[in-house]
Amino acid sequence: MGKYSESEDWADIVPIPQDDGGPNPLAAIAYSNEYREAMDYLRAVMANNEQSERALELTEHVISMNPAHYTVWLYRANTLFELQKQNRSDLQEDILEELKWLDGISLRHLKNYQIWHHRQTLMTRLDALPPSELPFLARMFAKDAKNYHVWSYRQWLVRHFSLWDTTELPYVETLLTADVRNNSAWNHRYFILFGRDIDPKSGKGLDEVGNIVDEDLIDREVEYAKVKIRLAPQNQSPWNYLRGLLRKRGSLLECKEFSEEFVGDLENEATGCRSSHALDFLADCCAEKKDKDRAGRALDLLARRYDPIRRGYWNYRRGLLGLGAVEA
Repeated sequence: MGKYSESEDWADIVPIPQDDGGPNPLAAIAYSNEYREAMDYLRAVMANNEQSERALELTEHVISMNPAHYTVWLYRANTLFELQKQNRSDLQEDILEELKWLDGISLRHLKNYQIWHHRQTLMTRLDALPPSELPFLARMFAKDAKNYHVWSYRQWLVRHFSLWDTTELPYVETLLTADVRNNSAWNHRYFILFGRDIDPKSGKGLDEVGNIVDEDLIDREVEYAKVKIRLAPQNQSPWNYLRGLLRKRGSLLECKEFSEEFVGDLENEATGCRSSHALDFLADCCAEKKDKDRAGRALDLLARRYDPIRRGYWNYRRGLLGLGAVEA
């Protein structure tokens, strides 16, 4: 006997067992008895399209055992909204209460994306961002500063509630000060500064479709990237950020001399190279200047000495310049 089969509150429900393909399934999943019973009752509830308080409690029980069950999350959201209509309760208060419950689930299951889809569904019903939301996300990032699902959700929040000019840039600056290698924070910085200019029809930035470039912004961010690169030259994130900025102007060449600070003398390997990413950047600058020999020399050093694990890629780049491959 189980929790639901023994309960008078569920006496009217005939549970629907899972169909594993007959009485002797080839590879039946070894569910616990508790989970099996809860799911049997949930199938029956869903088959009846019952949207009630007990159905909501049932989804909470199933989620506590299997928070990756996306169908249960969808049914829970629909039930929550339907109950609000039936009870004529305050939707905002109902959602805030749901968010409090969801916070605990999120902190226990950091990599579960269904949680964040559910949270996004709730947010679409609110008129404004709850004051508790960004502090909660800060708690999530304190546990994992590079959690992809949380960052994706945060970018959605920025678009949905138009947070471009409020908290985001100072917060990203805090994260990068704490860890200049936080590639997720670098990505979010670029998104905050340039993401709003994405044309919804073409998916391209306005600078791509209308040649609109904020030169002062680019200047400021180029200098910012340089400062962060000097802190950790072998950190790829700010180099990628720098490339993204300069591409908006159509050329990498204005930072060619900057990259040379970290490369040394290409003809004298004894001078050393402090950043393979600077060497890669310099190779592209030389290729842009049509200096094929110097670009090839930079790629040669990457293939032989500074990044031999990707020798095949560097040889591919040399091939684009019409140069031969570097042997192992």
